[in-house]
Amino acid sequence: MHRTTHVDGSGPLTAAEAEVSPNAVSLVRDALRASGARLLNLTLALSIFAACWTALAAALRRDIMPYPWEVLPVFVSEMQGDLWNHMVASAGRVLKATALATLIATPVGLGLGQIRLLNRIFSPLIGLVHPIPKIVFLPVILVIMGIGETSKVFLIALILFFQILVVVRDEAASLRPELIQSVRSLGAGRRALFRFVYLPASLPAVLTALRVSVGTAIAVLFIAEQYSTRQGLGYYIVTLTWQRLRFEKMYAGILAMSLLGLILYLAVDALERIVGRWRHAGES
Repeated sequence: MHRTTHVDGSGPLTAAEAEVSPNAVSLVRDALRASGARLLNLTLALSIFAACWTALAAALRRDIMPYPWEVLPVFVSEMQGDLWNHMVASAGRVLKATALATLIATPVGLGLGQIRLLNRIFSPLIGLVHPIPKIVFLPVILVIMGIGETSKVFLIALILFFQILVVVRDEAASLRPELIQSVRSLGAGRRALFRFVYLPASLPAVLTALRVSVGTAIAVLFIAEQYSTRQGLGYYIVTLTWQRLRFEKMYAGILAMSLLGLILYLAVDALERIVGRWRHAGES
């Protein structure tokens, strides 16, 4: 009979090790296969994007639409200088706004989803304010909070707040009553229910809302950074490049903003996959 040993030949595998090893190899293989598929999809998307860009530049034949190979060297060069600093400033604003909106909207959404009286009181107000484009409040926010960093972070957080709030509220309201009753039968109070039932159940909804909101946050960031600031990708694209007819640098800034959005999207997507794996594991 063949005797299974360690890779280094130090000795025979125990029964537990022999059972775990194939599972570990299978998990690694599945992870590599999934990573390869995502990389292939990303490469295909970038190729289609570059082809469309090249076709549009060839059709227009104007300075305002340079070819990709004219912009990429400028992008690499600028990322080693000022463009990187502007991208870091923009990323900091988005991350601060996301953290602020998530920390406030999540408990408020959980409360509205589970306390029917509060939901009846505030639901009409949310229904009235949520559809309004929050960017229209930018002049008011600038007057009240000033032209500094706080107003820009607050505007982005305000938009994300309502998107997260509505999703979390609906998710918390849709929890199965028998699940809540089973936990209550173990002696759990409202605080324990929020901590061990409502919050874990609503976490995937929070990440889904964040993934959908990434594009909105980047768009609002671009608009907010055009006013009374000297740092950020919006300032770089509009003030430093477009208004001075530096079109290659302008597109380098657009690529940097697209890269920032892609990084944030992939980060939230990775967290969502981790939470989804944990959630399904708990249900099995």
